[in-house]
Parts: sequence; C-alpha cells; structure tokens
Amino acid sequence: MRLALDAQMFHRTHAVTDLPDAVARAGYQWMELSPKEDFIPFFAHPRVDSATVATLRRRAADAGVGISSVLPVLRWSGPSEDARQAAVRAWRRALQITVDLGVDTMNTEFNGRPEGAEHAEAMFLRSFEELAPDFEREGIRLVLEPHPDDFIEDGHAAVDMVAGLDRDWVTFLYCTPHTFHQGNDPAGIIARAGARVTNVHLADTLDHTASGGLRYIVNPPGSTVRVHQHAPMGAGEVDFDAVFAALAAAGFDGTLTHCVFGWEERASEIVAADRATITDLVSKHFGSDTALESPSGRTSP
Repeated sequence: MRLALDAQMFHRTHAVTDLPDAVARAGYQWMELSPKEDFIPFFAHPRVDSATVATLRRRAADAGVGISSVLPVLRWSGPSEDARQAAVRAWRRALQITVDLGVDTMNTEFNGRPEGAEHAEAMFLRSFEELAPDFEREGIRLVLEPHPDDFIEDGHAAVDMVAGLDRDWVTFLYCTPHTFHQGNDPAGIIARAGARVTNVHLADTLDHTASGGLRYIVNPPGSTVRVHQHAPMGAGEVDFDAVFAALAAAGFDGTLTHCVFGWEERASEIVAADRATITDLVSKHFGSDTALESPSGRTSP
C-alpha cells in the first residue's frame, strides 16, 4: 500500500518542478500530479516540455519522492466532437509525459454532462477506444472516478462502467469527498468494486443532502450546481471508519492519496495532521503491522 499527497494546496506557490521538495517536507514519499497551469491544466493541452519533464523526474528522485500517478482532466466525453478530438490529442501528450516520468498509472474523471448522459457516454467510449491501444502499448493503468456533474456521478454505476469496459488495466477510484454525490454508500460501492478499487482519494466534506438539503445554500433555489469540498479529515461528515473497514474487507492494496483543497494558509499543518490520521486508520483496519511502500520498494510501518 502507498500513501501519496496531491500537493494542490502548494500549486500556486510552487512550480511543478518544486513540488517534490514540498511533498518530501510534508512527510510523504509519494505524490499525485493533478491539474496545474504549468503542467497539465484543466481541459487543456499540456503546458510542459520534455526538458521540464526530465527535470521534474530528476527532482522527484533527488527528493526521494515517487510519482504515484498523473491526473489529467480533459473533455474526452464532449460536449462537441471538436472538444473530444482536442481532448484525445491532449491525452496522447499526457500519456507521453507519464511514460517519460516513469509512471505507470493515470487517474481521471468521466467528464461529460449529466443532462446529456447518453450522448456523453457515446463520446467517452469513442475516445476510450481510440486511446486504448496507447495505454496498452505503454503499459499504463487507467483509474476512473465518478465526479459530481459528470455523466456518471453514482458510484455503483461507475463501478459497472469500469467492469463493462472489460480491460484489466482499467480500475476504479473511490473519492471520499464525493461520498454524498455518489450515493453515500462507501461500503456498498467498495464491495461492488472489490479488487477493481486500486486508488482512493482522501478528504472530508459535508453531507449536502442532510437537513433538507440546507448544508449549503445556493441561489437561485433549485440550482443544479454540485457543491462539495475537499476539506481536512474530521472537518466534515465522511465516515472514514466505514471507508477503511470496507477497503480492508476488499483486500485493498493500492494507493491512498490525500487531496485536501482550499486551505492553503494551513497546508503544512493539514497535510501533516491528516497523514497521522490516515496511518492510524490503516493500522486500525488493516493491522498495526501493515507496511507502506516507499519509492525504493522498501516498506515501512
């Protein structure tokens, strides 16, 4: 099992090549590279050249930090054919960057529009079939997560889509801050996914469905926006014991990634405190002798 950090709270103050040092200072040995303006921005072609990729790989090695995954978010499910084709081009460049970094896993979202789910699914499948030979040639695992406002939001439906793609290199990511948008059933979703759960994103959020849906207030009333947080663990209403118990029951041995956003002024404090919380949960539910893998391949308690 690996414990990684999505260093999003350091993105605005650090260049992508400086992130490994920030991750190491935070006490993490693995990092996930999520969307960043000077790397792979949201919904855009990568903004990084081969020389910078080589520098990032060297800086990570020097810091003793492994890169667990690269996470692009691109419009490969449309809405238009032009947008889909642009996303496929960006995906191919992101794949090459991942290979050049020596990384074997890419995480992403389904994307697409929930009000046009049938159209978005058709676009997604077209993009997937175009890109599948690239993933297979390079030996890259693709890990899919349902996201609020995607064409697939429900966790059970996402697990079934992953199963339906029927590729052993396509797996499922359970994201705890999306718990209340994907069905509020971590035990059931994780059990349904079983061995297909290879990555977990860890952060907290409030249950927007509680108290008559008044945890968050948006205007105008009845708006279809999907509001959620990536808050420090313990600041919301996610039942992390239930999540970790389900992971243990499923025999999970993948990557746990801390991904709190929006508390930049307390970033160092939060990533350290939540690291302790995560290791305690691992010990409680998987056993005190459970080891975390280091980039060198050695394990530590």
